[in-house]
Amino acid sequence: MFLPDAAALNEKKVADERRKEAFRNIEKWSLELIPEAIRDAAVISAQEVVCGDPECSPIDTAISIVFQSGGLDGMLGLPMEAYEVTKEELAAKFPTKEVLEKWHRGEEAEWPPFDTELPELRFAIGTKVLCRIGPDAEKDWLAGNITQLWYTEKSWPPGSYAPYKVALDDGRQIFAPADMDQVVRIFPDESMNE
Repeated sequence: MFLPDAAALNEKKVADERRKEAFRNIEKWSLELIPEAIRDAAVISAQEVVCGDPECSPIDTAISIVFQSGGLDGMLGLPMEAYEVTKEELAAKFPTKEVLEKWHRGEEAEWPPFDTELPELRFAIGTKVLCRIGPDAEKDWLAGNITQLWYTEKSWPPGSYAPYKVALDDGRQIFAPADMDQVVRIFPDESMNE
C-alpha cells in the first residue's frame, strides 16, 4: 500500500494555508480601496488562475468585484501568485474610483485602460459573414452577422480580444478568433453570381 510522504503532505498544507491567508488579505485590501459610499455593496473574491499561455505567468491572481446593487461585475488580474501580492501592488493595479462608481451604477467602464490602438478590422458591425465553425475548411461554415468588434470576456486575461463577435443565423453567438478568410469571410452576394 502506498502512503503519501508526510513531509509532502505538510508542505501542501502549509502552501494551502499561505494561499488562503493571501486571499483574505487581498479581499480585505480590495474593500479598503473601494470608496466608502459604495463599499457595503461590494463583494470581493480572489482566486488563482493557471495560465496555459507561454507569454504569461504560470499562475495569475484574479480579483472579482461584484456589486450587490445590481451593477456590473469587474475583474482585475495580477501576474503573480496570491502570496506574492502586496497591498502596494494591488493599489497600483486597482480600478479607479470613477471606474468603480460606474460599475456600481451598472455602467460599462474599461479596466484596465487599453493603452494601444487596436488595428482596423476588415468588417463593420452588421456585416453579413460566413464563419468557420469546425475543422472541415470546405463544409464547416455558417452565415451570421457581426455584432461586436474587439470582443472580450471577463474570464480572458486582460488585453485579450477576439476581432469579432458574431450572431449566427442558427441563433448561436460565437466569436471569430482571427480576422482572416480562413476563419471569417464576407458572405457571398448572390447577385454577383448571376
